[in-house]
Amino acid sequence: MKRGSLLLCLLVLMQISLTGCWSRQELNDLAIAVGIGIDKIGDQYQVSAQVVLPSQIAGSKGGSPQSPVNLYKETGNTVYEALRKITTISPRKIYISHLRILVLSEALAKEGIRDVLDFMSRDTEARNDYFIVVAKDAKAEDALKILTSLEKIPAVRLFSSLETSEKKWAPTSTVTLGTLITELVSKGKNPVLTGVVINGNVDVGETPKNVETVDSPTELKYSGLAVFKEDKLIGWLNQEESKVYNYLTNKVKNTVSFINCPQGKKISLEIFEAKSKIKGSMQNDKPEISIEQFIESDIGEVQCRNLELTNPKVITELEQIANQKLENSFETTIKKVQQEYKSDIFGFGEIIHRSNPQAWKKLRNNWDQTFVKLPVNVKMDIKIHQLGKVTNSFLEEMK
Repeated sequence: MKRGSLLLCLLVLMQISLTGCWSRQELNDLAIAVGIGIDKIGDQYQVSAQVVLPSQIAGSKGGSPQSPVNLYKETGNTVYEALRKITTISPRKIYISHLRILVLSEALAKEGIRDVLDFMSRDTEARNDYFIVVAKDAKAEDALKILTSLEKIPAVRLFSSLETSEKKWAPTSTVTLGTLITELVSKGKNPVLTGVVINGNVDVGETPKNVETVDSPTELKYSGLAVFKEDKLIGWLNQEESKVYNYLTNKVKNTVSFINCPQGKKISLEIFEAKSKIKGSMQNDKPEISIEQFIESDIGEVQCRNLELTNPKVITELEQIANQKLENSFETTIKKVQQEYKSDIFGFGEIIHRSNPQAWKKLRNNWDQTFVKLPVNVKMDIKIHQLGKVTNSFLEEMK
């Protein structure tokens, strides 16, 4: 009997400590935002929220056709204020827990993004697994207006396309909020963000006509990496330079490159493994960087004639051509970033810090000036393995 009474008392005490669903939010009271765009208009921030329409995503039949998303926008003195002001036009509160993409306008990025990131990092509803991009030569609002095919929700399409592009093509980079903030506060590495451009007319892109044809007249496309110095955008890397950045930061998982044949035309190489080993050292009290780039590849396409691919000497010659081409690309890109942007996006400072913490204490406060003149030695090692399903091309038989 005493045992039963004791158990009952314990149950009562446990119920007192339970708070229940005191912080619950009803789904019918929320507008689920999957994309947020932030622009600067004068001294104010304009926040655009791409909100999912569940009835359209579920594929309900009947009624007139409707866009799968709505775009709500408002301005305010702060990002938070603008986001809450959207309730004056939206019947539901904007809920950003399922955010997939955050788009910052190029104009805002040039002014500085630290204030914007403070809200995004502080808000308790937001998770940190969404990607951050810069709308190149465009407003963030316009980038979220474009309707897309294949993926009904444009923000999800932007998220998936960036993720796939980084894995299979390489000149793009997926950057989450946590990564961006870590690089912003680091003394030895400045951040980059992928740029998104609007190809076509925005007015057409926001109408259903944009997804009614085989070839959409207006498309969103990722192009280049935005270079930051602290929290301000200072320039852009092109496609080849962006790929070099990803090689150096070990983000290349799979990509395609090409080399010129000895007699002209081109050979495509599928790169399926890449590893960059970067070492820092001090020589005569001055820092130096040594890069060893290892690449494993297969031949994916051959346009050349009179090329005996089964001959090991020919493969060695192709490897040398590939080594020289990529080595030149590395040196050109690094020199451009050093001389034109003067921003250590490669993390060379962090490497010096890890290799010699005592030396870094003297270098860290003036690292930007040191980075400009930093000697960087590049050594390339590209291997070609498989030839595909055939050895020599059938073009040889068409001579």
